[in-house]
Amino acid sequence: MHSAFATDVVIAGCGPAGAMLAAELRLHEVRVLVLEREIEPASFVRIVSLHVRSLELMAMRGLLDRLLENGRRRPLGGLFAALPAPAPTHLDSPYAYQLGIPQPVVVRLLEEHATALGAEVRRGRAVTGFAQDDAGVTVELDDGERLRARFLVGCDGARSTVRKRLGVGFPGEPARTETLMGEMEVGASPEEIAAKVGGAQRRFWLRPFGGGIYSVVVPAAEVGDRTRPPTLDDFRTQLRAVAGTDFGVHSPRWLSRFGDATRLAERYRVGRVLLAGDAAHIHPPIGGQGLNLGVQDAVNLGWKLAAHVHGRAPDALLDTYEAERRPVAADVLDNTRAQTELLSAEPGSQAVRRLLTELIGIEEVNRRLTEKITATGVRYDLGDGPVLLGRRLPDLDVAGGRLYGLLRHGRGLLLDRTARLRADGWSDRVDHLPDPTADLDAPCVLLRPDGHVAWIGDDQRDLDGHLARWFGPPTG
Repeated sequence: MHSAFATDVVIAGCGPAGAMLAAELRLHEVRVLVLEREIEPASFVRIVSLHVRSLELMAMRGLLDRLLENGRRRPLGGLFAALPAPAPTHLDSPYAYQLGIPQPVVVRLLEEHATALGAEVRRGRAVTGFAQDDAGVTVELDDGERLRARFLVGCDGARSTVRKRLGVGFPGEPARTETLMGEMEVGASPEEIAAKVGGAQRRFWLRPFGGGIYSVVVPAAEVGDRTRPPTLDDFRTQLRAVAGTDFGVHSPRWLSRFGDATRLAERYRVGRVLLAGDAAHIHPPIGGQGLNLGVQDAVNLGWKLAAHVHGRAPDALLDTYEAERRPVAADVLDNTRAQTELLSAEPGSQAVRRLLTELIGIEEVNRRLTEKITATGVRYDLGDGPVLLGRRLPDLDVAGGRLYGLLRHGRGLLLDRTARLRADGWSDRVDHLPDPTADLDAPCVLLRPDGHVAWIGDDQRDLDGHLARWFGPPTG
């Protein structure tokens, strides 16, 4: 099966999406080669937020404890455009918090996870071109080497070489403004900071993190080169321009810049070449959704691509990756556009902000906006059916432990409260848990490896059809 191919899947880019995808493929014994242009990870440390849905996925794969050791839990309140609101009550997840964690730590842990599962990562190597045919993809590297693979996935960021060589359009809006963001110590007193910070300038704040560390956000002088991290002097200059003082900022933990460019790839797949993460979508980091969106792309794609590599995927399975994930990205782009407007100092934007500040006091509004940021409200269109169809299932108590612990190996799961259904023909891909005590308002659900509900019911023939739809023909 493998003789003509150096590897099954080449992944361009070892950021969060690329590393997560490599691990997901290795759960299904797919041969994976990850090519990363940078020899060393980024030298500057940017703190990112892992949101509820990403934390759930990490719990599914047994990674959450390692991430918690390296991060700091933060409350969910005020996620949408920093509107003042507490976390909604009774969220259906034991992971109802956000985890602040350095991005290089996330990448390191995911890369270690992938390599422990058998993925190969080559640093200092980049994809420069490729050609595909009906059987596979010939991938060209920057040193002239050519590799033959069954599939190529571009996880190589906003300036993706794979996307450009593929000829996929990346329409949207270019950056119009840029903002400096970092964490550092401050010499000014809390009283001086309170007197200078506030008012209508929503892209400017100093917020205490504790231990003398402040989160500092200030407009940049112009749209610059985002590949170059800003300096502390850049912050001092812009703070003096906006507030008349630099607040004595010093000893930065990390410094970064972000723009408001917003773009979405026209397609996520052309033949045997696919896109994921920032190669497929970019948007302002308001709400901290970017890394989460890419990791969730990877978990959606991994098991589907693995099924194709092994020749057991239903014909349309790989097409569901774009059909499911591109609308999710489009919704994220829209909510970041909306949040950007709410942060503007323009009178109209401020009027809308005052109105939404009033409305977010309504529990259902607060919950809906929080679900958008945390991705817990995502529902894939799997056809007509109960509300739960296409949604993720929370981490329920089940016989012998918790639900997500049963998804550790990236297999499907038949959670069966009737204890009379069977999935014998798919036992190499789907686990079966007969559990009449499960806290589930349905007789039986079929879970995909990403934790989304693919079927609800109690009829064996109907179940067999859905097992074949998602996991291919039965064996034996």
